[in-house]
Amino acid sequence: MKTVRLTVAQALVKFLDNQYIEFDGKVTKFVEGIFGIFGHGNVLGLGQALEQDSGELIVRQGRNEQGMAHVAMGFAKQKLRKQIYACTSSVGPGAANMITAAATATANRIPLLLLPGDVFATRQPDPVLQQIEQTYDLSISTNDAFRAVSKYWDRVSRPEQLMTACINAMRVLTDPAETGAVTIALPQDVQAEAYDFPEHFLQKRIHRIERTPPTEAMLQDALTLIQNAKKPLIICGGGVRYSEAAEQLKAFAEIYNIPFAETQAGKSAVVSEHYLNMGGVGVTGCVAANLLAPEADLVIGIGTRYTDFTTGSKWIFNTDEAKFLNINIARFDAYKLDGVQVTADAKETLEKLTALLATTGYQSQWGDKIAQAKQALATELARVHNVTYTGKDFVPEIDDRLDRDAVYAEFMDMTNSCLAQTRVLGILNETLGNDDVIVAAAGSLPGDLQRIWQSKGENTYHLEYGYSCMGYEVNAALGVKIAEPHREVYTLLGDGSYMMLHSELVTSIQENRKINVVLFDNMTNGCINNLQIGHGMDSFATEFRFRNEKTNKLDGGFVPVNFAMNAASYGCKTYQVTTEEELRAALADAKQQQVSTLIDIKVLPKTMAKGYDSWWHVGVAEVSNKEEIKAAYEDAVEHIDAARRY
Repeated sequence: MKTVRLTVAQALVKFLDNQYIEFDGKVTKFVEGIFGIFGHGNVLGLGQALEQDSGELIVRQGRNEQGMAHVAMGFAKQKLRKQIYACTSSVGPGAANMITAAATATANRIPLLLLPGDVFATRQPDPVLQQIEQTYDLSISTNDAFRAVSKYWDRVSRPEQLMTACINAMRVLTDPAETGAVTIALPQDVQAEAYDFPEHFLQKRIHRIERTPPTEAMLQDALTLIQNAKKPLIICGGGVRYSEAAEQLKAFAEIYNIPFAETQAGKSAVVSEHYLNMGGVGVTGCVAANLLAPEADLVIGIGTRYTDFTTGSKWIFNTDEAKFLNINIARFDAYKLDGVQVTADAKETLEKLTALLATTGYQSQWGDKIAQAKQALATELARVHNVTYTGKDFVPEIDDRLDRDAVYAEFMDMTNSCLAQTRVLGILNETLGNDDVIVAAAGSLPGDLQRIWQSKGENTYHLEYGYSCMGYEVNAALGVKIAEPHREVYTLLGDGSYMMLHSELVTSIQENRKINVVLFDNMTNGCINNLQIGHGMDSFATEFRFRNEKTNKLDGGFVPVNFAMNAASYGCKTYQVTTEEELRAALADAKQQQVSTLIDIKVLPKTMAKGYDSWWHVGVAEVSNKEEIKAAYEDAVEHIDAARRY
């Protein structure tokens, strides 16, 4: 057996540089590069290996470990899971920072390879810097915390273990049903240890992502369900995009006149203007999809995890009548809602179902309701996209118990702005190009975007909503830009998310990868503020206010923040916007820039889009001294009784 003597880190680098994906006959390099922040736990191991010979791997420098892992996730998601970046850090706080990103990747089924350094396998210098000592188990380190949020976890305590660890890492990363975060912990002494690795371990490897076909029994079960359905509704999930099955979905829907709704991950698989595209469904759904969903007697879920937002906490679909047909590569998801399971590739299944159903003469019986729902959506979009502040008697979309006149007077006095959030989104939707990509993740914007954003191009809507991770937005936008440098990328986020994490904005400057940050500043965690007030509470620790010395509570004046000044200090081109004219001018000028931009937009609180006949199951206090909370609890009980139990 031919061998080559390398350190563990050197062998790992060579291995990663030789991994390829084959999908539909096309071979692509799987690992484009490595993001790293070096510390004592990895700089002399992986760092030395990368400096000596990184091969074709691109080495990029992160600013925050969670941030750089979000970049890697944004890259992989935009590449439809066919290409990745690995991320390395030292053990301790650097590794712990990546745990949130690992959870985000696993929740969203996005491949993310994490290579944190670890404490000494020999234990000779224990406790080494950044080591946590657990008296009941000396083998535990910070990296054990990754076990709960990884799809595969391993620790390389001996050099020869690297081989099985790497092969299993690739097994999971390239599996469309099981992919997510993969963590390989690398003790710093083992990283530098030499071993005679077999040459065949380091050779070029091609991992095929196969299209798993449905069995004849699965197809017959599906065929029977569809033939007996009068009003089927398709739910287009992220699996449609990852399977690259958009054309097959369109053909299937058009031939049999079946409307389709979108999840956050599925949106923009097909452009919004398509006559059968009813838009987002569920808690953050739009008027069209949520009009049809309760009438559907068959829900055909394609590549969806059926999260509570998609199903309205299992309430929005007809509990007694609706049946479920689940087409999903993941057997786990295919079993949800007690549906009929087609555990197979979305594209393969749709092609076969289309052909089989053609022999039956099947057509749905929605009648005029599809066109009526689509018109209702068009009417509503025209309204909310043009909401403007009209003075003291203005009623916002979220009309709750907040003393809005006082809040608006205070807000406008501080900002000189009376822009409504949905109006800003309307201008953005009108102005951005058909091929431009938008990125979002948390706060009120994902709801607004799923309800009222019209995707003008395919794969232009990049939402992380499996984990709804505040801080994903700016960092993932850089990953999207690295994945598709020819596109303009806009990340839409609130002031809360921006302050949570925007570290790789600096990296975008360093890498000359321009992104556009569109920041909605309402001086509030607005989404959660709506949730608490809408369920009987007062505004409590969700607005960004000074502490009041008289009450000792956070009910003083708003805390003003100049986000444009912050981004300008990084080297970004920035804009401060308080009027529609300033917004249009900023968008036009930002397109001409070569560096990253930030548009700081002051928007009135409560001017996001409302929900459309949906319900979300959240914990409401069963006992309270407030009548509003008691009423909210009774309302929740009524909805729970009407929801599916499993």
